[in-house]
Amino acid sequence: MTTLDRDVVIIGAGPSGLTAAYELRKAGKTVAVLEARDRVGGRTWTQDMDGATIEIGGQWISPDQTGLYSLIEELGIETFERHKEGASVYLAEDGTRTVYSGEDFPVGESTVAEMNRLIAEMDRLTTEVNPDAPWEHPQAEELDKISFHHWLRNISGDEVACNNVGLFIAGGMLTKPAHTFSALQALLMSASAGSFSNLVDEDFILDRRIVGTMQGVSIALAERLGEDVFLNNPVLKLDWSDAGVTAHGADVSVNAKKVIVAVPPNLYSRISYNPPLPRRQHVTHQHQSMGLVIKVHAVYETPFWREEGLSGTCFGPSAIVQEVYDNTYHGESTGTLVGFISDTQADAMFALDEAARKEAILKGIAGFLGDKALDPEVFYLSDFAAEEWTRGAYATSYDLGGLFRFGPDQNKNVGPIYFSSSDLAGEGYQHVDGAVRMGRRTAARIVAAVDGTEHDMDYDGVVSKFGTLAALDA
Repeated sequence: MTTLDRDVVIIGAGPSGLTAAYELRKAGKTVAVLEARDRVGGRTWTQDMDGATIEIGGQWISPDQTGLYSLIEELGIETFERHKEGASVYLAEDGTRTVYSGEDFPVGESTVAEMNRLIAEMDRLTTEVNPDAPWEHPQAEELDKISFHHWLRNISGDEVACNNVGLFIAGGMLTKPAHTFSALQALLMSASAGSFSNLVDEDFILDRRIVGTMQGVSIALAERLGEDVFLNNPVLKLDWSDAGVTAHGADVSVNAKKVIVAVPPNLYSRISYNPPLPRRQHVTHQHQSMGLVIKVHAVYETPFWREEGLSGTCFGPSAIVQEVYDNTYHGESTGTLVGFISDTQADAMFALDEAARKEAILKGIAGFLGDKALDPEVFYLSDFAAEEWTRGAYATSYDLGGLFRFGPDQNKNVGPIYFSSSDLAGEGYQHVDGAVRMGRRTAARIVAAVDGTEHDMDYDGVVSKFGTLAALDA
């Protein structure tokens, strides 16, 4: 067992933990990052499969994600535009397939008008919500007691409109049925992106991708931290007091003044704390849970849908595969589709054996794009719910009433223990942008605490407080 002494120990080498470590190093603090996996990146992960680049985890960057943009600019990482040209495909509940252009789903005029009204109402409420403190909204308690499903139906009698609008947050973001999370949680999701309109605009929210892939951001950070990153070192025990902490990894233990627990809240209980965390923390974490989603990757010899004038963008709110996008990596001649199967639809797929599951999913994609979709060269399903150190996707959210009741405590440190992840972010919630912002904000809080200086409570983490890459290299 190797024992190290550091100013700060970070548990988790995802984007948030590595950003925090990087910021602390720039501030002149010594760090050690302990990671359970044999890789960095957390919920961002890339593999090469028969020559095709497959981003198994998070991958897109949108214009509002300014924290992530500032980091990749500092790291010298570029982006490329997602393929968007061509018509989209919509599958109605009765199986009717419609090829369409424009922003509106090809449903009846009255339903389109009702969807636009619901979106406008969400936008109106979103302007009143502080993403860093949604529980402060005047109606927060009321909005957190009603599910998003029932809230929509309380203000609209158009079931198709409610299902289509609900899809963007339920299946598309929280990956839970809309009856299991609150209207306030939905408003936090929209406030984190600037507006609900941004969430329903796939060309905005899925705007660009990272050259070198999203995991490449974590890899670049880890390279700059060098030997201070220790893989295959899950922390299962943490001794702590007001004087400091000792984090016990598999073969590395770290004594430090502070610790950052940079894993999602559903994993906090994997650590045995000595002494135990306070009662409030124990209860809070039990009300935050991951969703369930299968990310489908299908690689073809060519992007055949483009030849047919299609963008590869497909929606089917009641279909097995609810969303499909062209996910071809830049510079590759093959064509890659990515699809998403969320919540109860994912349950149904996991109930099948492997062969039946593949057949059902490919038939689902073929329902949008035709029989050519039935025969991919590569077929792969991302299943973070089966991973020991993730246990779900994309991120945690609260059950009904939990955000108002426990949210005010989620970012409070417990003595020397600080928490940092995209799950706890306001702006950038659930995204790598939120992870970066939280890493920077947590590092700034710790530097102020260690140095005895005043912390700027309004610091949003968009730009580093501790200089640039060049300053660290020097």
